[in-house]
Amino acid sequence: MVKAIQIGLGHWGFSWSKEVIPKVHAVEMVGYVDTSPDATARVQGELGIDPKLCFTSLDEAAKRTDATLAICTLRTEAHYPVVKRCLELGYNVIVEKPFTTTIAQGKELVALAAQQGKVLMVSQNYRHQPGPIAVAELIANGKFGAMNMVSLDFRRHGPTQGYRYWDMPDPLLADMSIHHFDLMRYVLGDEPVRLSCRTWNPPGSPFHFHPSGVATIEFSRGTMLSYRGSWMNSGPVTPWAGEWVMDAAEGQIRWSSRDHFRDKAGPDVLTLQPIDQSAETVSLSPVKYPDRTGTLNAIAGVVDTGIIPTGFSSGQDNLGSLALVQASIMSASRGGDWVEIEEVLG
Repeated sequence: MVKAIQIGLGHWGFSWSKEVIPKVHAVEMVGYVDTSPDATARVQGELGIDPKLCFTSLDEAAKRTDATLAICTLRTEAHYPVVKRCLELGYNVIVEKPFTTTIAQGKELVALAAQQGKVLMVSQNYRHQPGPIAVAELIANGKFGAMNMVSLDFRRHGPTQGYRYWDMPDPLLADMSIHHFDLMRYVLGDEPVRLSCRTWNPPGSPFHFHPSGVATIEFSRGTMLSYRGSWMNSGPVTPWAGEWVMDAAEGQIRWSSRDHFRDKAGPDVLTLQPIDQSAETVSLSPVKYPDRTGTLNAIAGVVDTGIIPTGFSSGQDNLGSLALVQASIMSASRGGDWVEIEEVLG
């Protein structure tokens, strides 16, 4: 059993407190931290959290609890200072994506975690679903041979979904696409080397910045990936992980994942089609700890055993996904010029 504290009890943090943490039996909560009396009162009133477990500062919680894991569920701009302090205090850390706003900050936290001998994990929850887990294994085992071309489409329509970030810079690339960028690296088992990206804001859009974009991404083993994403698409919505078509030397892999929204839910779907043969839908094994429960259970296991599982989204690993975000924004600002990932990673 890993003892943990949670820092950040706001809107998304409360969701962790209510819907995620109680389902991960390897974690024992010994503290909750937030500077807001309203947020603290909510977890006490609605979730029955003992007031003795609630603190107004991280340092106070560190003095009065024996936790070894910090669950950081704060707004993005607070990730860097809070995670840094957690590591300085000797905690292992799991933090929501994106774990920093700059590559330099990310590198600093990764180095600090290594110096402290602690685990730093980014909660890339889309990895913990039946579809991408199965596809990553198929590709790692050479199903259909060398990967050639990948197409990924993400379609949603913001105004009909209560999307709140109308004033957020880069609402597609910075807020949503990191999930897709991270899945690209995880599923392909490969790293990107360069990309070209264009973004735009459709007529009549309530967004102040660009909610739509296209990118071409080249990976180190030669795979070319075409990415199209939009918060302002009037077509049929895709699952949150998007719709994937992956062409390899000897066949095609098609899949989608996280097909849910509000009162709608559907399973992950995986279809295999060898060249010149019929397509076959593959049955997917359920995941015991899906989505965010999967990320929390994963770091609890690492803290407990010291064993790093396949696909573990460490801070070091996640620098590659953060670099794709930064590179795509940079390319779009340059009118679609190619950007080398190494330029971003420095």
